[in-house]
Amino acid sequence: MCDYSLQHVATRAAKVGDLLVTTKFNNSITRGFAEVGEPNVAVCILPGTELAFDREVECDHALGFFPTRKLRERVARFRQINMDNPYEHHDALEFPSGQVVLLTRLCEGQTATVLQLPASGSPESAEGEAQEPKRERIIV
Repeated sequence: MCDYSLQHVATRAAKVGDLLVTTKFNNSITRGFAEVGEPNVAVCILPGTELAFDREVECDHALGFFPTRKLRERVARFRQINMDNPYEHHDALEFPSGQVVLLTRLCEGQTATVLQLPASGSPESAEGEAQEPKRERIIV
């Protein structure tokens, strides 16, 4: 629900209507979502949660010295990837175009609203969705 690298950060579960901001957390090597006005609490999102960004999503290039890129996307579904490797980042967003972007690659300061939680919040259904085979273009 929250990436492994956020284990030392205070967390809470996402709710429909939450206004979130992409944040780099203290004492962590990753970025994630925090509620606007609560920068020290990571908001954990279940796979299948749908988000709407206030503008086109921007992410860092995998090689840090290249400029950031706009994805021309404003809505996404949260999912987890790389679940077979416990030491890789898992939290990602899947966009309507099929692109999958790790949350830790999102530029800081972008805001998004939680539109919808998954139909079933049970861990079994979340795991099943995370392991579901899909064709994807992963941008890391």
